[in-house]
Amino acid sequence: QVQLVESGGGLVQFGGSLGLSCSASRVIFDFDTMGWYRQAPGKERELVADITIGGSTNYADSVKGRFTISRDNAKKTVSLQMNSLKPEDTAVYYCNARHVRFGGFWGQGTQVTVSS
Repeated sequence: QVQLVESGGGLVQFGGSLGLSCSASRVIFDFDTMGWYRQAPGKERELVADITIGGSTNYADSVKGRFTISRDNAKKTVSLQMNSLKPEDTAVYYCNARHVRFGGFWGQGTQVTVSS
């Protein structure tokens, strides 16, 4: 069964930076799209950013210019560099990977907390 394991969450001050990483294991195919979602308390899960196997990226308006997503197809990893963090970025961040035939998969989530 496909596993996605996130790392890199934590506590950071307003204006600080954090990097998240997600590694896929037990998978023999390439994901069409990999990305990051987040869910804050009392809110729905929302897309933060995703990236296709060809490198095309998509960002939520709220993170454009501050976050950068990247992936390594050979290593089956996706990363999210988060700069200029704000308290409203506080959430559990989930790695997501999708394949047109095999469906979508989620990581367990990693907490990101930005203090003001």
